[in-house]
Amino acid sequence: MKLVSRPPSDSAPPRIAALSVLPAFFDLAGKRAVVAGGSEAAAWKAELLAAAGAQVDVYAPPERLSEGILALHEREPRVKLHRHVWDADCLAGAVMALADVKDESEAIAFAAAARKAGAAWNVIDRPAHCQFQFGSIVNRSPLVVGISTSGAAPVLSQAVRRRIETLLPRSLADWAALARQLRDVVAERLTQGEVRRHFWERFVDCAFAGVPGGDALEQLRSDIGDVAGQKQQGHVIFVGAGPGDPELLTLKAVRALQAADVILFDDLVSDEVLELARREAKRILVGKRAGRPSCKQHEINEMMIALAKAGRRVVRLKSGDPMIFGRLGEELAALESEGIEHDVVPGITAGLAMAARLGVSLTHRDCARSVRFVTGHSQHGGLPQDVDWAAVADPSATTIFYMGARMAARISAELIQRGMSARTPAVVGVNIGRPGEAIHSTDLAGLPDCCTIIRDGQPALIGIGRVFAQRLEAEGVRPSARNRVVSSSGMLRN
Repeated sequence: MKLVSRPPSDSAPPRIAALSVLPAFFDLAGKRAVVAGGSEAAAWKAELLAAAGAQVDVYAPPERLSEGILALHEREPRVKLHRHVWDADCLAGAVMALADVKDESEAIAFAAAARKAGAAWNVIDRPAHCQFQFGSIVNRSPLVVGISTSGAAPVLSQAVRRRIETLLPRSLADWAALARQLRDVVAERLTQGEVRRHFWERFVDCAFAGVPGGDALEQLRSDIGDVAGQKQQGHVIFVGAGPGDPELLTLKAVRALQAADVILFDDLVSDEVLELARREAKRILVGKRAGRPSCKQHEINEMMIALAKAGRRVVRLKSGDPMIFGRLGEELAALESEGIEHDVVPGITAGLAMAARLGVSLTHRDCARSVRFVTGHSQHGGLPQDVDWAAVADPSATTIFYMGARMAARISAELIQRGMSARTPAVVGVNIGRPGEAIHSTDLAGLPDCCTIIRDGQPALIGIGRVFAQRLEAEGVRPSARNRVVSSSGMLRN
């Protein structure tokens, strides 16, 4: 079969989707803010304003002063109590005004007075009378993360905050402060653009590794001098994109995507994975698909080398795991011949994702002593000539064939000819980790018929071995029952 080379194609970064609200951050240091009301809710908002550096004037009659607002006044010099009801004159000179009021008419009056005074306003628990909303906060000041659901689901907002709290070490506050110290010297020594951004990317790598100290500061200052004095060569990171589900990516893979200048990605990489990349990164499709116009390997190699020599941080994004039938060896050899630095971030290969979906151990000690990953497609378009079929036919092994759906009849015939039982359980996974995922159950004899239902272009793989019988039996399906389907929900159906 003759393949026509397809030139790499650029993919523009997607436009930002619609926002329900615009996140913004107010600089309140030294500015005046007003809080009308003395409730516990008003006390919490006053404490937030004071924490942001505002001078806070609280207006409430004595009978409406809660213990929280009184305690805040005692310990926080920025909070001043005015023991009477607010009026419009109280808002003069304020940049922000908050109120906890008792009825709708007072809320309307407060919003109107704040608008006239030129202050941003918020009436607690009355979203119709708010110019802005408060979100959940993750505080690593000067790094601050705000989270909002536009009032739709506060409980969800709090859950997201807890997740982020676990991901961001508290030492990031020290690193953010250190970045503030270094900004001027970095701007002075390093030219704007790639060189400066690469320095800050190394800084971020350090920030997630530990707490800064004197040694860290000296090393970073030394790095600034080193970077300023030499032309920077780029770097290539091979990243496993997994079978398609972005939640199966490693944290290291996500960080690589978010630091990339250029992403060279395969056909089977999902859009959801690409959405995790840095928005400014250039995306170039360099996919290779059997029977279709494809980029040639030497073209991909040459592109990686040229981009790295131009100082770019390149992510070579491969579906599944780069080290499983991803031609990683050829690409590494090309980079090494040019002295270009590289790293590899492993991913979840489709065979393991399929096993996880089925709840099957590929090396269950009662069924299999080994597992094999075998290519079912050669570079010339047919079945590989050098497969050790006698070894693959070993009934004590589990075998996963990649890219083998079109060769299913030959695979079945070769294994049966070498003594493997025609009743050996088999599964065919389609679109693993993607919308439309399905896993078809059959046996070795029924494998060819099972694979005929796969549409052209659908990524598919074949699993053969006794380990698959256990799952089918648990669902009440005999190993010899052919062409059953496990849907994406994991339930068997005819």
